[in-house]
Amino acid sequence: MTLWVFGYASLLWNPGFDVVETRKARLQGYRRSFCMRSIHHRGTPEEPGLVMALDPDETTCCDGLALAAPDAQQDEVLAYLRDRELISSAYLERLVPLTLEGGEEITALAYVIDPDHVQYCGGLPLEEQAQIIARAVGGRGPNTEYLLNTVDHLETLGVRDADLSWLAERVRNLAA
Repeated sequence: MTLWVFGYASLLWNPGFDVVETRKARLQGYRRSFCMRSIHHRGTPEEPGLVMALDPDETTCCDGLALAAPDAQQDEVLAYLRDRELISSAYLERLVPLTLEGGEEITALAYVIDPDHVQYCGGLPLEEQAQIIARAVGGRGPNTEYLLNTVDHLETLGVRDADLSWLAERVRNLAA
């Protein structure tokens, strides 16, 4: 059975594993949002950044990519993703139903936010998000890079998100 992984933020542009097939996909019941304080990858414990997570919301959906891992590397891919995504236990590993472009349904691995975790910060005003993202830097680099790469890749896929576009423009202005 193919190991599918749902990419909705940095996995879009930096999966970190070989991908043998990529398909546009939709996840119902979740929204992509900057709702997790990043104390490792895009910030520090002293100056947390923000990263996106899948936040439960029955009224909406999240568009992204279904990424297929090579069959012979599934164990290695799973170990890599757990090391990368579960670094602070703010994400929960879940199998979720995705609808691929064209209507086919598959089950994929996704990392969703734990709203009870101390790093959860859903509902921050956009201006506050921009201020945090503009200054934070973590082990994987500047928080601005994370935002701008994600927005660029979503736009390439034809996924337009008004809040993310506003954030990208505001962060560019703050960084200038």
